[in-house]
Amino acid sequence: MHLLSVNIGRPQPNPWKQLPMTGIDKQPVAYPVAVAAPGPKGTGAVGLAGDRVGDVRNHGGDDQAVYACAREDLDDWEGEFGRPLPNGSFGENLTTAGLDVNGALIGERWRIGSTVVLEVSCPRIPCSTFQGRLDRAGWIKRFTEAARPGAYLRVIVPGEIRAGDGIEILSRPDHQVTVERTFRALTLEPGLLPGLLAADALPAEITDMARRRTGFGG
Repeated sequence: MHLLSVNIGRPQPNPWKQLPMTGIDKQPVAYPVAVAAPGPKGTGAVGLAGDRVGDVRNHGGDDQAVYACAREDLDDWEGEFGRPLPNGSFGENLTTAGLDVNGALIGERWRIGSTVVLEVSCPRIPCSTFQGRLDRAGWIKRFTEAARPGAYLRVIVPGEIRAGDGIEILSRPDHQVTVERTFRALTLEPGLLPGLLAADALPAEITDMARRRTGFGG
């Protein structure tokens, strides 16, 4: 398991949403990239130095510090798209190889390289900017049906990472709440929401949603 690429998105105009800028156009970089917890959502800051988001209400912050996508998923989508999907095409910061990103458990921790430790927090939810960048009608629906969203991660131990770094799974929590299962609960299968409460490491807004589903939302 290793990083194929580390991808950074410079702010660019966003013609697909009523926002001035987007950082979804992420490109691989060859140099080491500093990784650190960005703080609360709302500033546009994310975990990788030099990277930004434009939709500060819905993206960024500690729970969405880093976004990882498996190269294996991109390869599968290439067949459907009928065109190459280079690393970074889905707006991911980390393009991984040999790692089951969607099967990762919420709260699972990965060491990347010699220092950085990241924790799986939640799945990516598609938006109009994602669909617009890929220039594919009906993409939000198709992506949702496939339930291979990739994972957002928190920064537990900061440091530097670069393409080629190894990935080691340090720990896995004692539950069965995967990234894929969480995504399905949040999209097409809300009946799964109560089961998400087994995962303590979910972002607070998802935990609150699950509690409301059970009738114990406070």
